[in-house]
Amino acid sequence: MHRRLIPLVLACLPCAAWAQVTATGDYLARMDTDRDGRVSLAEYQAWMSYAFDGMDRNRDGVLSVDELPGGRGKPITREAHLAQLAERFKRQDVDRDGFLSEKELAAPPR
Repeated sequence: MHRRLIPLVLACLPCAAWAQVTATGDYLARMDTDRDGRVSLAEYQAWMSYAFDGMDRNRDGVLSVDELPGGRGKPITREAHLAQLAERFKRQDVDRDGFLSEKELAAPPR
C-alpha cells in the first residue's frame, strides 16, 4: 500500500517547492516595511521581536524567568535578544550586502 503512495508524493514535490517560494515572498513582503524588495537588519529585528514583545508582560525590556516559556531559563534583555537576531541576520546575509533577499530568507538557517 505504501509503495503506491510514493509516486504521488514525488509528483507533489515540485508543487511544494513552488508553494514554499510563494510563502517566502509573502514573508518578505510582510517584513519589508519600506517596500524596497529586501529586508534590512532593523526590519528583521522588528519583525522577529514580536515574540519577545508579547512575552515581556511588564514591558521592562527583560524577559524574566516567570515570563519565559515554562518558567525556565535565564533572563534575557531586549538588547541581548536584538544582538542574537543581528548575528542570525549576518549568517543569512550570504552576499554580505547588509540586506536579506527573498532567496536568502528562503535558505535554511546557517
